[in-house]
Amino acid sequence: MADNETWDDQTLFERIIQHLELPPETTRRGFIRFSVGTAVILPAFSAFAAPAAPLIITEDAEGLIVTDSTRCVGCKRCELVCTEFNDGKAQPSLARIKVSRNYNFGPKGQQLGVGRDGAGEFGNLRIIQDTCKQCPHPVPCATACPNSAIVRDEKTGARVVDVKKCTGCRFCQRACPWEMTVFDEATSKASKCFLCNGAPECAANCSTGAIKYVAWRDLSRSVPVRTAIMPAVFGRDPRTAGCVACHQIK
Repeated sequence: MADNETWDDQTLFERIIQHLELPPETTRRGFIRFSVGTAVILPAFSAFAAPAAPLIITEDAEGLIVTDSTRCVGCKRCELVCTEFNDGKAQPSLARIKVSRNYNFGPKGQQLGVGRDGAGEFGNLRIIQDTCKQCPHPVPCATACPNSAIVRDEKTGARVVDVKKCTGCRFCQRACPWEMTVFDEATSKASKCFLCNGAPECAANCSTGAIKYVAWRDLSRSVPVRTAIMPAVFGRDPRTAGCVACHQIK
């Protein structure tokens, strides 16, 4: 769906039914009964009562970056080439791929008990690389941005920050479930992985082949999140009011 295209009530209802993989003969009364029984959040289902509010569907990206933790040796070369290519400086804290924060104790550090779930260097001896998932609709960081500064790149489909619109509010950082949006204190601008215009530098420069650029697939439902998303992400904007019917706030 194009950014300026809208759906009427019936089309939106059919889209939700397809997304939830319900029988096509499901009625609205039946859907509400199903929603209550499965804890689907209904307040924003009021999109049916407000057909004038356009529901914007962001098309999926063309590709994304995936990693193989069994190959990673923790050299952090990917972080350096990311910032040198994008920012003109070697500053791992700004890297759009994250290795350093997982180097010693895995995702979120020792406080979560890495040995318990087996992830991380001191759990299964692997080094975890965090990457942007190039989320499908609704894109949390883009939805949270009050200035519509995160848009879809026409060439790659990657979600990219328009620095001209970014005001440095950092809402996008709070909205990303994997904490992959970065913020440059020197420029007061946010940034995120935009796939280096279709040729990711991290993948090209990984000496062990632990990073690959592949065709897009939805990883947002299968990769454990690092933090709970900002509750205001879904339903705060009339453009995404209908999203809550399919996406539960965590």
